[in-house]
Amino acid sequence: MGMIEVILFGCFLTSVYADAVADVVLSCTLVEEGVGGMGGRSLFSRTPATLVLRDVAVGPDESLETLTPFVPPSIPDPDAYLFEARVSSAEIPKADVLLHADCNEQEVTCEMSRYIPQGSQESSDAVYFMVSLDVEGVEFSTALILQTETVNTDGSTLIQNKLGLPLSQSGTLLTEVIFVVFSHIKAVSAQLRGDVLLDCGFRQREIPLSQEVAIEWRLQHRGKGQKVLEMKTRLDDAEGSTSVHVERKGSSVDAALVVTEGNASMTLTTVKVHDEGAYICTVSVGLFHAQQIVHLNILQAPQVSLSKEKLVVKTRTTLSCHCAKYYPLDTQMEWLSLSPSDSESLVFPDQGALSSHRQHGDGTYSQSSHLTVPSDVAPGTKIICRVSHQALDSPISVSVEVESPQLDSYWWFLGFLIITVLFFVQVMR
Repeated sequence: MGMIEVILFGCFLTSVYADAVADVVLSCTLVEEGVGGMGGRSLFSRTPATLVLRDVAVGPDESLETLTPFVPPSIPDPDAYLFEARVSSAEIPKADVLLHADCNEQEVTCEMSRYIPQGSQESSDAVYFMVSLDVEGVEFSTALILQTETVNTDGSTLIQNKLGLPLSQSGTLLTEVIFVVFSHIKAVSAQLRGDVLLDCGFRQREIPLSQEVAIEWRLQHRGKGQKVLEMKTRLDDAEGSTSVHVERKGSSVDAALVVTEGNASMTLTTVKVHDEGAYICTVSVGLFHAQQIVHLNILQAPQVSLSKEKLVVKTRTTLSCHCAKYYPLDTQMEWLSLSPSDSESLVFPDQGALSSHRQHGDGTYSQSSHLTVPSDVAPGTKIICRVSHQALDSPISVSVEVESPQLDSYWWFLGFLIITVLFFVQVMR
């Protein structure tokens, strides 16, 4: 099957082939480390770069309409950073997000830097780069490792001035994506004492089945880090090849999914407040490793109640609204009134006095609001306490209706009269 050779720019979609692959052009930043700061400290330079991802797998229904062609410079520039990367051997999941980011006015963050594999030989001809990709407002985040490809050089071959690497005839630095670590989520919320799945996966160029895969999950929160789980296994899933070390009880990674699907996701059961934070998933295969970060937020909706089930206002009366066992800390409590003649509730003139926050042993919070209800509130009026919290889809409202004090006095008088009559009946016998 033939393919369209034209690279298209503008919506980051370039060419769609019969086998549903495309080229994506990204504006990136090349971050390089140098020395020159005070005291010999390292400085980082940031230089604009362009990354062309070739043969990216996409959906079969992509369109080429309204796209502007991207043409490599007619005269190759040895000072430019123009990377061309084949991705056919290591799929980038959900890469179609990149195709439409520009049209959807979503910012794509692309940062590149030199990468040195663990234990690599200095004599190796290959050079490696790490690429971090993130799309604004979309659950897309991935890290790529690029390996330079061999270029047949002769006297006319251009050399990239800063990197000292040979360029192709079109002035691009030819590379291949050999390792990908990704996450389909950037952040996830979980209820207290619930279970949650933290997504992480990887793809790699074909490697020996005897190769070891290492998965490590760490939690970073408020400047402190701790290991949650560590797993080592082999791609051939040989008996006894898997070892797991669990630091946090109730955490697990499915070794079978690691081997068969490249799925390194971790499950946490019965989550607590102290489980909240940034989870770092590190996947190592052979000499290469890359990371993804997933933020876990704990959300617990408040329990809301009033201090009175009946409200008979004879004099100024205090009504309390209790908001209990919620997380995180921030909550909003407000008082409203709805009289029989009103179609909508009104904000109560007096918004009451808030108590201080009380923290419980499980990390949740409670707070109360105390409202002084004046004696001139009309019977039939509903006094409403409305509570808003980020764990709620909509605010919770609880209410009590003001009853007539005359009605209460009538029943008191009737009861007294009955008791008096019964007393005299007994005396007259």
